[in-house]
Amino acid sequence: MKNLQTISNNAYDLVIIGGGINGAGAARDAALRGLKTLLIEKNDFSSGSTSWSTRLIHGGLRYLESYEFALVQESLREREILLHIAPHLVKPLLLTIPIYRYRSRPYWKIQAGMMLYDLFSFHKSLLSHRMLPKKKFQQLFPYLDFEGLLGGAQYYDCQVAYAERLCLENILSAQAAGATVLNYVQLMQLHQHKNRIVALTCEDCLTGEEVTVKLSSQAVVVNTSGPWVDQILESITANGSTDKKESQKIGATKGSHIIVDAFVGAPPTALYVEAKTDGRPFFIIPWLGRYLIGTTDKHFQGNLEQIKACEDEIDYLLAETNHLIPIAQLCREDVKFTYSGVRPLPWSENKQPGQITRRHILDDGAEEGIDNLISLVGGKLTTYRQVGEEIVDAVYTKLGRQVPVSRTKDIPLPGAILPHDYRPQKALQNYGNLIPPRSIHHLFLIYGAKAVEVLALTDNSPDLAQIISPGLPDIKAQIVYAVNSELARTLVDIIRRRTALAMLDNYGLDLLPVIIKTLFDHCDWSLEDCDQQRNDYYTYIQQNCIPDYQLSK
Repeated sequence: MKNLQTISNNAYDLVIIGGGINGAGAARDAALRGLKTLLIEKNDFSSGSTSWSTRLIHGGLRYLESYEFALVQESLREREILLHIAPHLVKPLLLTIPIYRYRSRPYWKIQAGMMLYDLFSFHKSLLSHRMLPKKKFQQLFPYLDFEGLLGGAQYYDCQVAYAERLCLENILSAQAAGATVLNYVQLMQLHQHKNRIVALTCEDCLTGEEVTVKLSSQAVVVNTSGPWVDQILESITANGSTDKKESQKIGATKGSHIIVDAFVGAPPTALYVEAKTDGRPFFIIPWLGRYLIGTTDKHFQGNLEQIKACEDEIDYLLAETNHLIPIAQLCREDVKFTYSGVRPLPWSENKQPGQITRRHILDDGAEEGIDNLISLVGGKLTTYRQVGEEIVDAVYTKLGRQVPVSRTKDIPLPGAILPHDYRPQKALQNYGNLIPPRSIHHLFLIYGAKAVEVLALTDNSPDLAQIISPGLPDIKAQIVYAVNSELARTLVDIIRRRTALAMLDNYGLDLLPVIIKTLFDHCDWSLEDCDQQRNDYYTYIQQNCIPDYQLSK
């Protein structure tokens, strides 16, 4: 880890606060265009809203109903770009919409929406929609509730099963292009003089080391901290004053998800459904051999550092799934993992959560009276690349320089691998006797072209070829690779975000002995480090992932 003091000696064109998908995308774009860029993140990259998402890359079908056509077009265009620059992470996903007489939009309205959706993505590589009359729908989905059923619609969007890794690859690409990217570095204070931010004080969250970075007269600060945007603005001090800013930019809404094993009547495709009790849309999505169900949508004003799915949210998602698939009979004991977070939506005082726009806003700092500040309000996983491009365009404008063309829509992410690439076959030939074929296949699904680097770790350390758990394909080399090559600094980083082990095997708790021993043997983690990390991992899982009713048993 780079010593924090070294960043105080560099003159940056751009400082980005927040290492979620939007900050990562902006850092990549800026570095590729030649800006000297610093990105700091107080936790781990993608540990906020990015990691709390439904893991979809979608055009926003429901935005058609609110006439947000520009947002739909932008989202569909970005979906197509991501299919080309990150094909190893972004995969086509077939979604089915059941249509009911009394709890859905009318059949004709959904059909019209499908046609418009296809029209807005005329040059797409995905297949167009199809409508399913009632009889055909019942043949394909015999376990769904038939009461009032009129038929259904099917269309394609995309899934990014490892959303955290999409963010990480943008971070690593930015780093390779010359950006300085630091996780676990928290902004403590933004120092304002007259109409500019002139310095920022930061702290290494793991060591307590503190440093003040002085900015050049031209540097721009970008606030991409998601739900924490207002908190960052409150850290501004002007000439020693600590007066808080009055305006509120973020109107956060909470969304929770549950993960369950495959169940009786589980659908063969993803389902996009209107809830029977309140008409809210939610998803039931096949995900890494399990099913992801969500999301809720309610106003949130609580502690952003500890967000957990409430029991009423869990019961709501279970009940709505059982309404739709009566044979499922899911109960609380079927919940294997939960996660919850907030959407950093624009502040809107009198609107219901579902009515708040999903368009993003680039706030130019005028309300704060600061010329070199940009704050991002909103932003979707799907459109992160376009948002990053807009941010960097705005930075160049504030710098008073000519705006060069963004390159991010044409340059693949580091792990991008195309169907005609022969590296997976070569890897199977070279490592098939040492590593199970399903593990090799799994590595290419997660790391794409970078899987060869993970496999190479086993050349000198054959024990790293061993699987971590008999029920999963992950191998020990992934643990070492996360620390040595992917900026992981904690067990939570490794088990929750560099891999999905936490969400696939009893919250990752049963895997701790193997993972900790691997870190001790290969990554120079001391016994004290291991003990501390074990305790921190237990705390994280209990506070954020395990439902309270399971903890009480």
